[in-house]
Amino acid sequence: MQVFISEASKLKENRETVRTVLPVLRELIYEADDLVLDSKIRDDYRKMKGASGFFLYLSEIYFRYQTGKKLTEINTRIKRTRDNLKSYYTPSQRPSSQNGNDTVRRWTAPVINQSEVVGLKEDAAKVRGWILGQNEPLLHLAIVGLGGLGKTTLAKMIYRDVNLKRRFQEKIWVSFSQPVKEDEIMKSMLKQLNADGSGSPKGDMLSTIHGLLSDKAYLIVLDDVWSTDDGWWERISGGLPVKEGHNSCIIITSRIKTVVKNMGVQDAQIHQPRYLNDEESWKLFCKVARVSEVDEQNTKLVEEGKEIVKKCGGLPLAIKTVGGLLSSEERSSIKWRRIRETFHEKLTSMGDNCSEGNGHVIASLQLSYDELPAFLKPCILCFLIYPENYEVDADQLIRLWVGEGFVSGNSTETVTESALKCLSELISRCLVEVAQRRNYDGSVYTCKVHDMVRDLTIKIAREEDFCSFDANRNHIADVGSRRLGVTQETKLSALRGNSKLRALLLTTTHYIGFNRKTELAKIKSLRVLDLSHARLDYVFVKDLWDWITSLKRLVCLSLRDVAQLLEVPNSIGKLLGLQVLILGECKDLKKLPTSIINLPRLIILDVGNCPSLRCLPQGFSKLSKLQELYGFKIAGTGKASGSHLAELKAVTELRVLQIDITEDSTIEDQELEILAQLEKLKILSINAGDCKDKNILSKLNKLSPPSSIEELYLKHYVGETTPGWINPKSLRQLQYLCMEDSRINKMNQDFWGDEEHKWDVKGLCLKFCQRLEVSWEELQAVMPEIRHLEVSQCNLLVSFPCDVKSVGFWCKGEKKKDVRRRMFSVKKIESS
Repeated sequence: MQVFISEASKLKENRETVRTVLPVLRELIYEADDLVLDSKIRDDYRKMKGASGFFLYLSEIYFRYQTGKKLTEINTRIKRTRDNLKSYYTPSQRPSSQNGNDTVRRWTAPVINQSEVVGLKEDAAKVRGWILGQNEPLLHLAIVGLGGLGKTTLAKMIYRDVNLKRRFQEKIWVSFSQPVKEDEIMKSMLKQLNADGSGSPKGDMLSTIHGLLSDKAYLIVLDDVWSTDDGWWERISGGLPVKEGHNSCIIITSRIKTVVKNMGVQDAQIHQPRYLNDEESWKLFCKVARVSEVDEQNTKLVEEGKEIVKKCGGLPLAIKTVGGLLSSEERSSIKWRRIRETFHEKLTSMGDNCSEGNGHVIASLQLSYDELPAFLKPCILCFLIYPENYEVDADQLIRLWVGEGFVSGNSTETVTESALKCLSELISRCLVEVAQRRNYDGSVYTCKVHDMVRDLTIKIAREEDFCSFDANRNHIADVGSRRLGVTQETKLSALRGNSKLRALLLTTTHYIGFNRKTELAKIKSLRVLDLSHARLDYVFVKDLWDWITSLKRLVCLSLRDVAQLLEVPNSIGKLLGLQVLILGECKDLKKLPTSIINLPRLIILDVGNCPSLRCLPQGFSKLSKLQELYGFKIAGTGKASGSHLAELKAVTELRVLQIDITEDSTIEDQELEILAQLEKLKILSINAGDCKDKNILSKLNKLSPPSSIEELYLKHYVGETTPGWINPKSLRQLQYLCMEDSRINKMNQDFWGDEEHKWDVKGLCLKFCQRLEVSWEELQAVMPEIRHLEVSQCNLLVSFPCDVKSVGFWCKGEKKKDVRRRMFSVKKIESS
């Protein structure tokens, strides 16, 4: 049905009846989805309690009868509506019955490299010349042009320019959203200056910024500024230090020339990037569409490709969007001709808008969205829940998709792996931009969407009733909201009477006043609730938990880093549909209820980095569907109620496991082979907790992880040598090895392997291993495939290709001086 709706929605521009009928069909699908989920949860409850007793039997019969009756009615209405819609298709427009999942192309890497830039070298040289040739203490310059012309890309080139690195002691990048939020701008600036502005008045924040920048030359980039209304710029600029000899610089990007002039930029310092010429356009297209040398021998394919590129009007974003779309298509001139013709139709339908320039980008984005597989369309719309230009945490985004049921796993991959593929596809199609990624393998940490992608998807979301917006395109709460990202401006009282809300997330606020009388407490339809980083001030915690545990359809609950959260009530066991439970980084959390092991659908449990939590409840063997487990604390011998390593024997679906060792932990001899039975495990992290107990160290040395491990993290290990099982024969599939905060002097003899067994490791991370003595030549000899290296404060390492005393990076094929300046983001499991 989602595929059918996706195809039918393409007709609605010219069919008023279709425009009217589609919302009705979507509403029916939501109703059917709720009924199916209710039935699954009811079935889980029956299995857990056991079907016994005459009245329970009658109750079950009645429930099934009522559910069947409702589903029959809904199916009849869906069929009637669908048959009505079919009459509006011409034969060539009939929806395909192909499963949307089959249309996703092969996966060669987590993300493609979009860092290659075409046609901006001269522009960058010009702007760089202005900066290097400045005489004034504070230079204002601007990059102005149409959306999609490459303004932000050019600004990033300058921001990261190696030749300008020594000129500025501080660099700040601020992405703007509409409307402008002055306090958020200052908080962002302070965060990049390693200061905290939370809870501070604007005047105090501005004074702090002034003090931190007063004796330094600084570069500030203000990206995508639309307006200077309300005088926000006068106030902020008035607080920035201006000192002779410092030669600081402010770069502004905007579509509107009058805006940058109002911000103090002279005409001589306004640069307008040019359109790409035909040669540059084709070069960029070939990079993004992955046109190979073999493809370029196909004359008809190249002709179609160049016709498509011409229709992009020399705008990089339009070229990248269409190129990203075609990168997932078969190399067929017939298919490319279809894309060209559809693109032409969309350009023609826009009329005079195309002559203004932005029409080429809008048409390319609409084309790319329309060509998405049906299951990916709601995934891209989820970015609208977050504020404009917001860097979305990839983990949180994936949990949202899982909770909403937009992605699902199968027999060969987990739901997280499936979601990562979806994210990669959206990035490859240039609909999503990577903000931060891991150097080693390109794994995405944070991402965002271009403001023009946002403009398009807001229009679609309004039509599909995906989430709510006011007349000024601001995301709001109302009686019809299905998804809501809560900010400081959100009025939760507007949810009065709402019975449709499926997802609620805190985005730019930590406060959520709650008691049983608030409108939020009356919402019972949630599937995703993310209150991460919330502060429980002015919150009745008992009322909050009573509400949460009444949400019988809840699939994903995230309470990451919630201060003053002391315990989770036993009533959480009522959430039989819960698949994801995130409690990581709750510093005050002391207790988990035993009922947590009775959640039959749980696939992800995160209790990592909870220092006050001494042990987990016994009975983890019941969580047979668990795929990711963070913060598994091994209890001691005397703690009968605590969890032990042996309980993981039955949790055979685990792909990710993070184990925490304490001074009280005990591992029995018969448990040493337990990990070996987790044959699907791919990521293993062991935090030895600086435990000095010789018995536990001996047991850690004798563990037997499965050969399926691809990533291994060893932290706070006080043994003199690495555990014997860390060797290339035992860990044949290992791709990434990380050792942190450990007292290791040298590698175990088995680590070095032999002629027959060498490491296949591609990435190596060594942090705060100040006693470790090893040479780069020795490591290269046994790790011939190594490509990425990160080192922090390992002073005794010899002849390494990067700094070992502070922070150093190396990447095979890159110059040492460049690699040291790379940003290296930290993944959740890496930092816990």
